[in-house]
Amino acid sequence: MIKPVRVRIAPSPTGEDLHIGNVYTALLNYVYAKKNNGIFIVRIEDTDRTRYVQGSEARILNSLKWFDLDYDEGPDTEGKYGPYRQSERLNFYKKYAEELVGKGKAYYCFCTSARLEEMRKGQIARKEPTLYDGFCKNINSKEAKKRSLNEKYVIRLNVPDSGTTQFEDVIRGKVTFENKLIDDQVLLKSDGYPTYHLAVVVDDYLMGISHVIRAEDWISSTPKHILLYHYLGWELPVFCHVPLIRNPDHSKLSKRKNPVWASWYKDQGFLPEAILNYLAQMGWSYPGDIEIYTIEEMIKKFDIAHLKAVGPSFDLKKLEWVNGEYIRKTENPKLKDQISNYLDHNYPEEIIGKTIPLVKERIKKFSDYLPLSSFFFEKPTAYEIDIKAWKDIFAKTSEKLKSVKKWDAVSIGEAMQQVVNETGKKSSDYFMAVRIAVTGRKVSPPLNESMEILGKEESTERLKLV
Repeated sequence: MIKPVRVRIAPSPTGEDLHIGNVYTALLNYVYAKKNNGIFIVRIEDTDRTRYVQGSEARILNSLKWFDLDYDEGPDTEGKYGPYRQSERLNFYKKYAEELVGKGKAYYCFCTSARLEEMRKGQIARKEPTLYDGFCKNINSKEAKKRSLNEKYVIRLNVPDSGTTQFEDVIRGKVTFENKLIDDQVLLKSDGYPTYHLAVVVDDYLMGISHVIRAEDWISSTPKHILLYHYLGWELPVFCHVPLIRNPDHSKLSKRKNPVWASWYKDQGFLPEAILNYLAQMGWSYPGDIEIYTIEEMIKKFDIAHLKAVGPSFDLKKLEWVNGEYIRKTENPKLKDQISNYLDHNYPEEIIGKTIPLVKERIKKFSDYLPLSSFFFEKPTAYEIDIKAWKDIFAKTSEKLKSVKKWDAVSIGEAMQQVVNETGKKSSDYFMAVRIAVTGRKVSPPLNESMEILGKEESTERLKLV
């Protein structure tokens, strides 16, 4: 019997928002679920209470909704495998941790922090791997149970001292680890909370996860998970470890070198569909090397077996290019609404609509709009170069423009060309000076069209104010 496809992402509420790397894995899981008529689940891994950030979960879920990565089951969605917060599932973890102890596949460890620190220092001095030394591993089970009633303890995984642990990865094929290099991982902490390793296996099994699609930095942890599946007598899911998103220098993407939170990209005015399009290219190529495509098109063509083992670096400039392509493909009325929403409706929509044709080819994200267009909404208060020497010419230009009967870009241009002819000024110098007088900048949208939008009264007034 073919197992139904059920996939998940399990973000931790320990940061500001959803990490862009989590967006990438969420995209792959979402697409794979849709491709196979499966179920996409969001599970909040909130058992690390020391790093828990208040409000992070809500921001994570809101970001997923902003990206339109709709999940079928989650902490705020009905589902028969809930609850979907690990902090509400502690009874499951304790049950299976104790079951593992009963089978001899895990054991109580009573080592103090001081002893563990001394152990690690010694291992480092001897240049040995910093693994637990098994000090409590051979305590008689009855004695250990008795001590657990009165002493502080953790429960550790009982890893075989010899042999190997293997698993099959969709991208990398067979992966093998020597057991002697696998740590006797803590499974249940002294506060009753599980570590990631126990919780992820228990939850994935109980929630019927068929495919574990996650970042490659979890490969080294997977043998611990394989052992847990075997010890508990559970069927393994399919493992697929996708390449990490990296900085251009190939280091792991981090907030020290690149923006990592989804909220930053939203605040900058990137389109969610453009971000997903770019992220899709991190580990997968659309047939025919096509770069711009929708999620629906990706779902039709996606094949998990074609994911790459090594992904390209995350290039913010390339993302801006992709976003710019999306902006240029957007119909002007829709783009007007998007920019107005981005600006919290603080600027007249009518003017925004009129300016769209002038700036559409020039902006790569919505945050580019206002720096380029602010002069449409308020007079310049500073000028990029000193244009006081042009004051008399501007006065003449203002009078000439007042006589224009049909206020459009062509007529405005003809009137100002007459001023150039009458004064003998160099055309390029003149029009640059007028541009700065009207907009405050040397670089702006087309001058004549901008003045048409500003209107005759406003344009002539700005020339007189210099």
